[in-house]
Amino acid sequence: MANKRLVVLGGGESGVGAAILGAAKGFGTFVSDAGEIQPKYKSDLEKHGIPYEELQHTPALILNADLVVKSPGISDKVPVIQSLLNAGIPVISEIELAGRYTTATTICITGSNGKTTTTLLIYDLLKRAGLKVGLAGNIGKSFARQVAEEDFGYYVLEISSFQLDGMFEFRANLAILTNITPDHLDRYDYNMQNYTDSKFRIVQNQTEEDFFIYCHDDPVIAAELEKRSLRGMKLPFSVKQPLAAGGWVEGDKMILNVFNNIFDMTILELALQGKHNLNNSMAAGISGMVLKLRKDDIRECLSDFQGVEHRLERFMRVHEIEFINDSKATNVNSVWYALESMSTRVVWIVGGIDKGNDYSQLIDLVKEKVKAIVCIGVDNSKIRTAFQETGITMVDTRSMAEAVRSAYFLSAKGDSVLLSPACASFDLFKNYEDRGRQFKEAVRNL
Repeated sequence: MANKRLVVLGGGESGVGAAILGAAKGFGTFVSDAGEIQPKYKSDLEKHGIPYEELQHTPALILNADLVVKSPGISDKVPVIQSLLNAGIPVISEIELAGRYTTATTICITGSNGKTTTTLLIYDLLKRAGLKVGLAGNIGKSFARQVAEEDFGYYVLEISSFQLDGMFEFRANLAILTNITPDHLDRYDYNMQNYTDSKFRIVQNQTEEDFFIYCHDDPVIAAELEKRSLRGMKLPFSVKQPLAAGGWVEGDKMILNVFNNIFDMTILELALQGKHNLNNSMAAGISGMVLKLRKDDIRECLSDFQGVEHRLERFMRVHEIEFINDSKATNVNSVWYALESMSTRVVWIVGGIDKGNDYSQLIDLVKEKVKAIVCIGVDNSKIRTAFQETGITMVDTRSMAEAVRSAYFLSAKGDSVLLSPACASFDLFKNYEDRGRQFKEAVRNL
């Protein structure tokens, strides 16, 4: 292995974790980042004696690799990746690399919406049950870093489609698919089937010993299952009809049936309310049943779990106007759930980098719930065009402080101001967390 060269493209949490694991496993490891590497990650690399470059990708230092791990944010279409693929050099994700060096049980969650909430629910559940469990993937410390430095028996992994695209041998013991709705279509040639195929990579290496937990009500998943033969045991969940096994709702009860073992609790007991959260709770509960956790632990987790920052986070009231931070809503379907859950009149803050959004599915809800739209972004023309027929007041803003002030002046007592952008954040913000924190800071400054 000592003569094998591992090149890691991207010097963030994922890339540095991959580099640390690669060095620990005897690879000659090198990190290359087209941007600046944060001081804390430079320090990590230096501590482990791993050479790196920033602000460039030097072909001579990259194209001599035996294996390349790339950050999920780097598209396959960029020149350096094309050069690697043309040279026949394997390019994988950090998740794939880490999976090659652990025998831990993997609980893997993907989907267009709900994956972070479901991931954190399951992680909380396994911790309560006393299991040695790591949280990784699209969240927390990188999977590779934890495989290198920790000794966990279980990993709960939130996995994006971009990460799945670089996974080939990885096997999910429990694969959870929350839903599939149009998202990131700019990375998939605006082809929904390409995106769907990416999501279904979550089950690609499952055996008869593994489990596939999924939303029975999702039409895209249902259509795809007609075409595919899966080896893992299927455990669907539904809010619309009873099922032979998995999870469903009868009256005000959520019922789970796994291995002919029944668990139930009333919907009103659930910590996370709303139809989409009911799906998340069922997915988490089924996972707990598959892992044969105590029903008391499952009930306790589902009844007192604290929500996720930046996901329908009811942040603060100012002069009887509620400000809600839903910065994590980076696609139209997430916004649909947010608006559907609102019981007051809404001033909606929306905008950012469009990912091929179709806003038409929001028109009826916007007419019903929204009194004003505050656009935040470098280019708001597509949003303006989509909603101009509603006759709703629309204003353009170019900073979060300006957006929050505008929303405040457009609101009245009893209204809600909802930041639910439907778009990526990179035109004005570092990421959705930065956007959400700037929203909260602007609200505090009112």
